[in-house]
Amino acid sequence: MAAVPHRYEGPSIWQKRKMGALMGGGVGLTIGFLFGSWSILRKACRQSHGAGPRGFMATLSQYMLSSAATFSFFLAIGSVIRSDASLPPHLEAAHLQLLAPTFNVRSRAEGFQLMRARWEAERGRQKVVS
Repeated sequence: MAAVPHRYEGPSIWQKRKMGALMGGGVGLTIGFLFGSWSILRKACRQSHGAGPRGFMATLSQYMLSSAATFSFFLAIGSVIRSDASLPPHLEAAHLQLLAPTFNVRSRAEGFQLMRARWEAERGRQKVVS
């Protein structure tokens, strides 16, 4: 008895959304740490209260959390939009290649003959309609 081949299906839209949100959260935490630290150190060097009345950790965590929330929101939406195709990616790429216009390089004379033939065909269709 032959075994039925198992067809692999990719992750669902909700799994992709969760993956995008987690990746965005990681990127956002890192960016928030870098820019938050830079901002706090820059203010401290200028003698303008540094981290402020809340302290270094509270200010830095606010930078990190707001950046993580923003990045995870947009990456979650982006991963869902990107995966909204009804076909698998390899079939979608083949479909797009078939839809792409092919450009044939012709001489000026060939182009003129083709244009004249199309004009004649259009005139023939207009005479039939009227």
